[in-house]
Amino acid sequence: MQNCRVTLIRSCAGSSATAIVTALQLGRKAALSRARFAYEDITTKKDVDCKCHQDVCLASELSFLLEPSDVIAVRDRPLLLDCGVTGEEPIMVTWRKNGVPFPASQRVQVLANGTLFIQSFQKRREGSDADMGEYECAAQNRYGMIVSRKAKVHLASLPKFHTHPLSMSVDDGGVARFQCQINGVPEANISWERDREALNATDNRYTLLPMGVLQVSGVRQQDGGVFRCVASNIANTRYSHEAMLNITGGAPRTYKEPFILSGPQNLTITVHQTAILECIASGNPRPIVSWSRLDGRSIGVEGIQVLGTGNLMISDVSLQHSGVYVCAANRPGTRMRRTALGRLVVQGGLSVETVEVREEGVESGWTDREVERGGCAPPEFLQWPQSVSRPAGGSAVFTCVAQGVPEPHLIWLKNGKVLVTGNNVKLTNNNSTLALTRISSEDEAIYQCIAENSAGTNQASARLAVAQPKDLPSAPQGLKASPLTTSSLQISWIQPPPNVTDSIIGYVLHIRKIGEPDSLELQEAISKETFQHDVANLEPATTYSLYLKAYSPLGASQQSLSVGATTLGGVPTPPTFFTKVVNSTAVQVLWELPSKAGKAEGFRLSYRRVPHADFQGPIQLSCHINAHTISELESGAVYEVKLVAYNGNGESDCSKRLVSLAEEAKSAPSPENSLCQCRGGEASLGSIVIGIHIGTACIIFCVLFLLFGYRRSKGTQDNWSVPRDSTGHNGVPKDGAHRPQVEPPPQVVCPAQYQVVIEQHGSGLPGTDTG
Repeated sequence: MQNCRVTLIRSCAGSSATAIVTALQLGRKAALSRARFAYEDITTKKDVDCKCHQDVCLASELSFLLEPSDVIAVRDRPLLLDCGVTGEEPIMVTWRKNGVPFPASQRVQVLANGTLFIQSFQKRREGSDADMGEYECAAQNRYGMIVSRKAKVHLASLPKFHTHPLSMSVDDGGVARFQCQINGVPEANISWERDREALNATDNRYTLLPMGVLQVSGVRQQDGGVFRCVASNIANTRYSHEAMLNITGGAPRTYKEPFILSGPQNLTITVHQTAILECIASGNPRPIVSWSRLDGRSIGVEGIQVLGTGNLMISDVSLQHSGVYVCAANRPGTRMRRTALGRLVVQGGLSVETVEVREEGVESGWTDREVERGGCAPPEFLQWPQSVSRPAGGSAVFTCVAQGVPEPHLIWLKNGKVLVTGNNVKLTNNNSTLALTRISSEDEAIYQCIAENSAGTNQASARLAVAQPKDLPSAPQGLKASPLTTSSLQISWIQPPPNVTDSIIGYVLHIRKIGEPDSLELQEAISKETFQHDVANLEPATTYSLYLKAYSPLGASQQSLSVGATTLGGVPTPPTFFTKVVNSTAVQVLWELPSKAGKAEGFRLSYRRVPHADFQGPIQLSCHINAHTISELESGAVYEVKLVAYNGNGESDCSKRLVSLAEEAKSAPSPENSLCQCRGGEASLGSIVIGIHIGTACIIFCVLFLLFGYRRSKGTQDNWSVPRDSTGHNGVPKDGAHRPQVEPPPQVVCPAQYQVVIEQHGSGLPGTDTG
């Protein structure tokens, strides 16, 4: 027995998830990763059999050591289908055929190791179907159930020949060709007999091609006789019709033009297979056979071989071998020739699958045979779902990615049954992602991803364990963080009591910049043996939020209280802000947030009524807020507003502005007569700047007008006033003399919708006055 203590921090970042595996007890730390973790899991298991690789131990769960394979069975002979399972005992193994439980009987038994034993394989049985079909093994223990891949069981067969060899007459020294064709399961082995005796295969004048073709070149009188084809597989042996080969000799040899007795046929295969293009020619004199490509490209020499007198064999074909091949029969010494064409198509993908062929009884060994699958490849997993432990009410994500030819489709099972989606169970990304939310004890099960295509099936499983809060460690206490350098922080926390420490296998630190979304959170694994940790590779003058979780074999604790800390490197830059008069007693302050997250921990806003010396506030504002309204101000007064940004290193220089409420108090239009119908909070910073400039222009216009009017009044003071005299108050002199009346000067009124803002720049630059 061996103690296994391992930290697995798993990521589900879309189609390319990764896992960081860290042996905490060996003091290894997971590197701070920029991966966007959606969830994490730390698992361990004590006192169990473990598989250890490079100091990392992985505890075994319920899984298959051996799954049933596709098999070709022989009628009336025994059949064995393997099923090896490992996991926590007791384990019960059952079998299904075509999705239906396959009951045990006197003829069908499930052996102690899980293997299915059929005493006598039947093509037809009374009252039931034949034994052919798809078989799968199911294993169950207290954690759940898993189902193996589906194994296709075919019945071996060898029907009659559908092409028989034909008799022929050939001149002495000529070429003879026989062919037979038969379809068998598995594919039949073809051999030839002459006069009921096996043909001498060592004679290089005889060429046997895989498609049931026999070629005889340079025939002699002794080659004449009766030929027949022999086909055999594990099901049967069959003989074709007999064909006579007559050798015509003695007659004077006459000239015959070259002709092609059999040319290449169109052929479609997949990469890495062997292609054989037949070409056999006859004539007098004997023609020379050559090969070329119709597109003029070179055939090459690697993997190229000539069989017999002209057949072309290409071993380990690739996509570049696709094309039209030309067989030419040339008359020696002349340009006369005959040609035949055949197209070779090479497809990508695996084309050969190993299928067990059961030829003998239970006691004897089995043989494997490769069966061509016509360009198909069974599913293979690129990413497997991983077992996780989650607290009740939490969430879990399983990811499963498979490839194959054709592309496999994915099905999810829960404890051996097809998974039913619902409010808290979702399948996305073409069923490659399974997400469970609001987890309860009913969700605790083994989940399987089944990948299927026409070439076969494959399966991968993962277990979801639901941990109750009472079984999980308590949240770490007393978390503190302090700066070390411009790129590092130091955290520490209180060591838990010994009885709690024993159940903890490690910690995970969660860290992100203030203002960043949770999806950009960083995570770092920490050993259970330490209660102080340095976090490196951080940005200078940046504020971070940190919290800690403790992990036991059952899952994670609640998170600790979050703390903030700022790396060394200076204070934030002064914020740029603007003001907007909302009404006669309220002012809205707006400012720009820093371009990078974490550069400001927050803002402090203060204000005072001019000429009072004391500021009110400061009002504490978080880092993601960029506007605040100051209300309950005194109507008609002038206020100075001050704003600073701060972090753990201190405050920035302050920015100040003066704002007057006097004009708003005098001439604010009623809502129904207002020309501007903007709703509160919808004005942009650009609109505020324009309003400020318009208001300033209005002030300058009013001042200039009054200034010029005042200078003019110096020379015409009598004309601007109505003299008082003792006559009365009507402006008529006592003597009755009439004097010219002077109209009062025109009244200049600034538009009420303009806001008047007085800016103060003590240092000559806006926003740099420190007061």
